[in-house]
Amino acid sequence: MEEKKFVNFKKEELGVKEYIKKSLGKGRISSVSIEYTPVGEKIIVATNKPGLVIGRRGEKIDEMTSLLKRKFKLDNPHIDIKEITQPFLDAQLVADLIALDIERRGSLKFKLVAYRTLKGIMDAGALGAEIVLSGKLPSDRARSWRFKQGYLKKTGDPAKVVNRAETQATTMQGVVGIKISILPPDAYIHDRIVIDNNIRKRIKVSIEDMDAIQKEKEREEKKSRKKVRRTKK
Repeated sequence: MEEKKFVNFKKEELGVKEYIKKSLGKGRISSVSIEYTPVGEKIIVATNKPGLVIGRRGEKIDEMTSLLKRKFKLDNPHIDIKEITQPFLDAQLVADLIALDIERRGSLKFKLVAYRTLKGIMDAGALGAEIVLSGKLPSDRARSWRFKQGYLKKTGDPAKVVNRAETQATTMQGVVGIKISILPPDAYIHDRIVIDNNIRKRIKVSIEDMDAIQKEKEREEKKSRKKVRRTKK
């Protein structure tokens, strides 16, 4: 009984999240999380366009709150907005952006969309990024296209810091699957080597020492050659 209650609870929670995403539109919402407090339900919506989500004088927020109460029977839902200042570092927003561009421009210009988005991700400061498009692009036979740049962890414990997201784009040829992987600039990498000024100075000193040792060896070799010549005479 407890397992069934838990499964039903998670289904209702997923329904609330999907309803909020669909009602606000694709490309505006990154994630929706729900926190349960004694006062009521706290719904946190992460978005890069808070003005469009809130509406004029909070009209959309009030309307959505009343709909959540009626449709999902929530006691006291309270919607908070979390603004995303760097949309190109958020994998879900990037995936939705690519999906919208492919749906508007068509599947023939998928390379232009992918390369332009990849440039925007790297210009935002990401350490690495990968875009995978799967579907009938552009021929009738389905295949996968991979666009990547920079450094990206795929396996092991360091891969947990990679921001991943998936979505779909509906075109005339069919459905296009989109996978995004972004390594944020503040990600902690165990085997990352940072070359600062101190290391550069050490390298410079070691190179100078090697040059001095090499010159000293050349001088000794010249002296030994001269001694050999004298003994022969």
